[in-house]
Amino acid sequence: MAYPRIRIEDARRYAGESVEIAGWLYNLRKSGKIVFPLMRDGSGTMQCVAVKANLDEALFEELKNLTQESSLILRGKIRAEQRAPGGFEMDVESAQVVQRVPESDPYPITPKEHGTDFLMDHRHLWLRSKRQHAVIRVRAEVIKAVRDYFDSHGFTLVDTPIFTPAACEGTTTLFEVNYFDEEKVYLTQSGQLYNEATALAFGKTYCFGPTFRAEKSKTRRHLTEFWMVEPEMAYATLEDVKQVAEELVVFVVGRVLENRRQELADLERDASKLETVKAPFPRMSYDDAVLELQKKGSEIQWGSDFGGTDETLITEGLDRPLMVDRYPTQVKAFYFQPDADRPELALGVDVIAPEGYGEIIGGGQRIHDLDLLLKRLEEHNLPPEAFNWYVDLRKYGSVPHGGFGMGIERFVAWMCGLEHIRETIAFPRMLYRTRP
Repeated sequence: MAYPRIRIEDARRYAGESVEIAGWLYNLRKSGKIVFPLMRDGSGTMQCVAVKANLDEALFEELKNLTQESSLILRGKIRAEQRAPGGFEMDVESAQVVQRVPESDPYPITPKEHGTDFLMDHRHLWLRSKRQHAVIRVRAEVIKAVRDYFDSHGFTLVDTPIFTPAACEGTTTLFEVNYFDEEKVYLTQSGQLYNEATALAFGKTYCFGPTFRAEKSKTRRHLTEFWMVEPEMAYATLEDVKQVAEELVVFVVGRVLENRRQELADLERDASKLETVKAPFPRMSYDDAVLELQKKGSEIQWGSDFGGTDETLITEGLDRPLMVDRYPTQVKAFYFQPDADRPELALGVDVIAPEGYGEIIGGGQRIHDLDLLLKRLEEHNLPPEAFNWYVDLRKYGSVPHGGFGMGIERFVAWMCGLEHIRETIAFPRMLYRTRP
């Protein structure tokens, strides 16, 4: 008899039918002449019921003595069972053990408690756990929603290089790479400069890929390699940037709530704290934010950038992200357009998530005036030859334009209610971790 192979997440559609599931043993319970293999296949988990009287005796003994994470194929009939995980069970009719994990070298991540370092050292195996499944599925949902938003709002995806000859924001936090013939290049911090070129070609574009920051930071909010989506728009002002940022966040949060409720429940995330993320977001100027922070006990002075504690303080009591705009030019990158009324301020905005998750979006309006851009490059001691092509954008059809970057890992940490960003990507790269 040929059994159709199904995924556990689709079991509901096969109730009453005989099928096969290929996966791994997540757990095993025994009760006399019945064993209950709990199978996982990457899409979900399912309790299976193997009765000794219905199986070959040797096969029953083989199932009875299976070890955690052994790989196997089970065949049997699917039936509804409210008490079972997922609401369905399989009555096992036959089985094939593909590989039995030896008892002499058992699966290292047992149901007992393990320390973080141990789990990170075994990240390649830790990914098999229910919690990590939930986080990575939320991440996948966030990424799909981000793409769907931009693809349905007239943006064109244009990939930007990972090797770059110059920095977006100076070279102090860049990874330097030896290129050919002793040339030095850098791993990209951002695709933004290239996005400006593509936006002036296509109108509205975005890039989405890995970015790298060589900050020697060990905080719970930092990775050295992370993924960022960056839209850029021609004929756009700071207000346009804020509107798109707000729409994107609301859209993505809505998708996570729509499609990943079970994963949020598995993570014990209070979904009600995400249900309040609706437009409009509260808005505040940097000037007012500094005064508010000082009232709350922060030692911040005007002209300083916000630290993590400041970001947490300023969003206390809020049920949705806060937009803070018009930071001092001195704490922003060279390419920010200054405020016409107060040139010491940059037309930039940060979107700061509540609950202590900090900045999830940073962006603003770019300089479109040629002379001002040349002046800024000189002030920041940036090599003009590396920016010749970027300067060209101000010579040939320059227009006001703007965009932002949104870090996927920080966004996922917020969605999942995670304490540390390291669980939001399959293989995190941090100051002292490059393996596995």
